[in-house]
Amino acid sequence: MKKLLMPSQLDREVAARIQELRAFRDCISDAVSKAPPGKIRIAKDERRIQYYLRKSPQDVAGTYVSLQDVQKLTTYLQKSYNEKILKEIDAELAVLEPFRISLSKHQNSFQEVFDSFPDKSKTFLKPIDLSDAEYASAWAEIPYVRKPIPDEYAGFITDRGERVRSKSEINIANALNKYGILYKYECPLALRKGMTIHPDFTVLDVKRRKVVYWEHRGIMDDREYARQAVKRIKDYQTAGIFLGDRLIITEETSVNPLGTQEIRKVIEKYFG
Repeated sequence: MKKLLMPSQLDREVAARIQELRAFRDCISDAVSKAPPGKIRIAKDERRIQYYLRKSPQDVAGTYVSLQDVQKLTTYLQKSYNEKILKEIDAELAVLEPFRISLSKHQNSFQEVFDSFPDKSKTFLKPIDLSDAEYASAWAEIPYVRKPIPDEYAGFITDRGERVRSKSEINIANALNKYGILYKYECPLALRKGMTIHPDFTVLDVKRRKVVYWEHRGIMDDREYARQAVKRIKDYQTAGIFLGDRLIITEETSVNPLGTQEIRKVIEKYFG
């Protein structure tokens, strides 16, 4: 048999592409709606190209526009381009959106087939994909560079010997470790070209074969901190990572700290 199938990132890539297309569609639709009425008719032959502005569908020929009228040509040609791009975006979304729904239904199908056999029968089988243990081990061995922690931060050390930034992060890390859930602290995540963030915890959901990001927002009574926290959620959504699916948010303020029972309930809900 050939080598084992590796975990697929196709669902994540499709989701990110859908979100990117939707964002462009919103922006381009807004530009088209603000453009002046009418469209450019392009007349070309072997020697030259000429432009005519049609103010209405009934105006078949249109009014000649000189090449010197750069602003008018730019406005109407861009509008024409945007209208054609919108059609292409809608056509791609019409393919990707139902595909993602179908893909999600089969995401764990190979593992489910293997799991459908009795444990004693599994010893006779050679599955085509990684077992849960192999999958988890392969993920854990992928190296990464953590975000540096400045020296002025207090020394918060987890049960795994990692230095983190707060007592609440110690509690989250230790709870994940207690439940045997693999995580990486402040592992870099490229949301889009030119933008890399460091989620507090990148957590492996072995059972569902997906990675979940856990952000703890520790000083929500600070206005600027809260503003940045809201922006972070929007950045995640732009990349196709949504709250309640692959994004967990816990919060606290100076008078409402994050409790260990709350952490336990979050873990049981998302990873139970």
